[in-house]
Amino acid sequence: MKVNYALKYIPQRTEKPREHGLTMVMDKGLSSQEVSNLLEVASDYIDIVKLGWATSFVTNNLKKKLALYKEAQIPVYFGGTLFEAFLVRNQLEDFLRLLDEYEMTYCEVSDGSIEIPHEEKCEIIARLSKNLRVLSEVGSKDAEKILAPYQWIELMQAELQAGAWKVIGEARESGNVGLFRDSGEVRQGLVKEIIHTIPAEKVIWEAPQKSQQVWFIKLIGANVNLGNIAPHEVIPLETIRLGLRGDTFMHFLDKNEIKYK
Repeated sequence: MKVNYALKYIPQRTEKPREHGLTMVMDKGLSSQEVSNLLEVASDYIDIVKLGWATSFVTNNLKKKLALYKEAQIPVYFGGTLFEAFLVRNQLEDFLRLLDEYEMTYCEVSDGSIEIPHEEKCEIIARLSKNLRVLSEVGSKDAEKILAPYQWIELMQAELQAGAWKVIGEARESGNVGLFRDSGEVRQGLVKEIIHTIPAEKVIWEAPQKSQQVWFIKLIGANVNLGNIAPHEVIPLETIRLGLRGDTFMHFLDKNEIKYK
């Protein structure tokens, strides 16, 4: 990680290409110029980019934008809602051809908007994982569908066994479903039960709100995998990871050596 000056007691961050400590950024339709500006200041801290839901369907100059991410060696994938939009229309083969056309090496498999029999979902994961890094999403976008912790764990285990590289804990871009209550508060018992069984480095936690990011960093550490991060929040998030923002300011310090308390 490149820094501009030295400070003691900064937590060690994993180096790119990272297997954990990931920051997944949500691109909801950035222009190529906006992508260029983002990469100029934050490319060291971005590990994966998701083209949110189906925004790629209507984004101009898509290939030009993808070329910028590729030059920066940052993988991009289509949001899971686009996968579901193809699947519900019986166009899975068309979706696979789309991945080839845009030279995608990552893919999201989700069922947040439709109900896919879990055995079928795992079969799709197994098929796609032969040639792609698959991120599978667990949890519904419907706030009324509440899964018990054991159900989250069983689904995650099955999808990892099917070949998923990482599983994603659903929260939507707003951070008020799935892992979170409608207020945005973390379902703390759920998360703690998940990481008791599933290795934390195998999960990407969608956490678009600052309070959610802080909670996960304090629980799991600076190298927790976080997703659905807004482009303008990439550098602020990195400062939270490093204990350089008020929310985690004292968290990583050596309490025996600090001057003020």
